[in-house]
Amino acid sequence: MTNDRLRQILATGLIDRLDARDKTLLERRALIKASGEKPFRVEPRGWWYAVPGAAYEGVFEALELHDRFPVTLEEGVDVDDMPWRRGALPVFITPELDGWRLIYGNLISVVGEGWDEWMGAVERLSEHCGEAQMFFEDQAAGADIWVVAEKGRIRRRYAAESDPEWIGEPLPWEDLVVDDEDYDPEYYEAEPHEGTARAAYACGRLSVDPTKVGPGTAMRGHGWLALNAPGIGYKGLDLLV
Repeated sequence: MTNDRLRQILATGLIDRLDARDKTLLERRALIKASGEKPFRVEPRGWWYAVPGAAYEGVFEALELHDRFPVTLEEGVDVDDMPWRRGALPVFITPELDGWRLIYGNLISVVGEGWDEWMGAVERLSEHCGEAQMFFEDQAAGADIWVVAEKGRIRRRYAAESDPEWIGEPLPWEDLVVDDEDYDPEYYEAEPHEGTARAAYACGRLSVDPTKVGPGTAMRGHGWLALNAPGIGYKGLDLLV
């Protein structure tokens, strides 16, 4: 497939109607471009999920995503700014970064914006991928959340907006407040499992800190764009240059 032919296909918005041969060529193109790409800092807006790189295929079913399209990190990283049409919004699944793939972009349209929807999504992702994590930071509102789920159930969760809350058994890397040498129960009453907080720290211990992705990050494969609705295609997404 020539570059001109590929641009024509993108312009029609009929990616969802490509045959198996063309889809294979598109994926090969993404792999070739990705092989020469250097990893760089990623900055998801709002919240993001992480799943083991080898199990990412489960993401599409867990989040009911459609019309996947192979892209490089550079092509997918600005997913929030991509144009859309007919109610279709793209989600970006990154290439494998230090063994993990991050999922972000337009998640409100896919998951919803309520607490139960957020928790339900991380549980579904863990059911389909074996393990999944969710991270959310809103410094202006003081919100800070990180969640670890395995095989469909939440194992550990930290959530803070005004009063912090810890759910589940502490993970090995957490520094528990009650174990601190300066902890004095006479002056401070800590929850038994009160430990390390802040998603900015937890994501680096659990999987990948997107703000630390760079030359030292092991990147493998290509990423994917996928839509929250079927049969729309990618007309208007000028990805290829």
